[in-house]
Amino acid sequence: MEVQIGDKIRNVTLISKDGNKVSVDIDGEVYNVDAAMLQNGTCSLIHNGKSYNAEMTKNSEGRHYTVNVNYSTYQIDILDSQAKYMRMRKRHSNAVQSDTVKVPMPCRIVKVYVKPGDKVASGDTLFTMEAMKMQSNYKVSADCTIKEVMAKDGDTVGADTVIMKLSI
Repeated sequence: MEVQIGDKIRNVTLISKDGNKVSVDIDGEVYNVDAAMLQNGTCSLIHNGKSYNAEMTKNSEGRHYTVNVNYSTYQIDILDSQAKYMRMRKRHSNAVQSDTVKVPMPCRIVKVYVKPGDKVASGDTLFTMEAMKMQSNYKVSADCTIKEVMAKDGDTVGADTVIMKLSI
C-alpha cells in the first residue's frame, strides 16, 4: 500500500506478523519492530533496542491520521485506489495534450462522445470512463481533431490502453 507522510509517498508492505513482532518493508528497506497497541490510540514500538511511543488519532476524513512521536507531529494518509486515481488526475490536469489518449487504469468505457474527423476544442469531453465505481470524463487540454477511435461504449480496457489518436 502507499502511505503519504506530509508531501512524501512511501510504499509499505507488511512482510510478517507474529504476535507483537512485525516486519515491514518501507521503500525497499526492511524494519523489524516489536509493536503493541495500548490505550487511547497509543502504540509502543521497539526498533533496534530503542523504545518509541506513538500517539495515533484517526481523523474524520477516512484514512487520515495525525501521529505524534518524540515531540513531532506527522499527517499521514493511507492511499487507497481511489486516492491514487485522484492524485494521478490532478498531476495530469496541467499536462500538455498528447496525440494519443490512454486510460490510466483498468476501466469500462461508459460513453464515447466523438468520432474520427470531429474537431474538438480545449476542455471538450471525449469520453466517460468508469473505474472503482466512479465515473470520470476525459477532456482534452488543446484544440485538436480526432484521427482514430479504438473503443466503443461498454468496452472494458486495461491500464495504459490507447483509446484514441488525435491530430494536435
